[in-house]
Amino acid sequence: MAGRPRQPLEVIKGKGRSNHLTKAEMKEREEQENAIRGSTENIVAPSYLTKKQKDEFYKIANELIKLKIFSNLDVDGLARYIDSRTEYVKIVRLLRSMKPIDVSDGVKSLNESYSKLQKTKNLLFNECKGAASELGLSITSRLKLVIPKADPPKHTPTEFERKFGDV
Repeated sequence: MAGRPRQPLEVIKGKGRSNHLTKAEMKEREEQENAIRGSTENIVAPSYLTKKQKDEFYKIANELIKLKIFSNLDVDGLARYIDSRTEYVKIVRLLRSMKPIDVSDGVKSLNESYSKLQKTKNLLFNECKGAASELGLSITSRLKLVIPKADPPKHTPTEFERKFGDV
């Protein structure tokens, strides 16, 4: 499907651009969005995570729940992010202890192990970055999810407008 990505109804309302939707369309969209939101009642870290990873999982999950952008459906995505982040940190520490160039008998040569680990580090970085973006863990991804506040009404509606108007 071509075109712009569909925005949540709250974002459209917050921008003040909901006048192209009828009340029935807005109600339908709201029901659809609530139906796909997902529950947050059974969020449990997967068993394949270590104790330290589980602690990190619950810390991040609680923050995402506060932002109302996390549900039971996102558990595996967060677990994969934490797992790849853990591996990334291990590789970075290992790379810091290595030298990129070997010197033996006065001859300099490229350390092949260092080069392979550098490629692995880049793969893990991209994996972490993608997962973080999907989960709203980066500032740019959260800015896309922020729901703007609606402007206050310009005037107070009259009694007639309250009874018969579209206010």
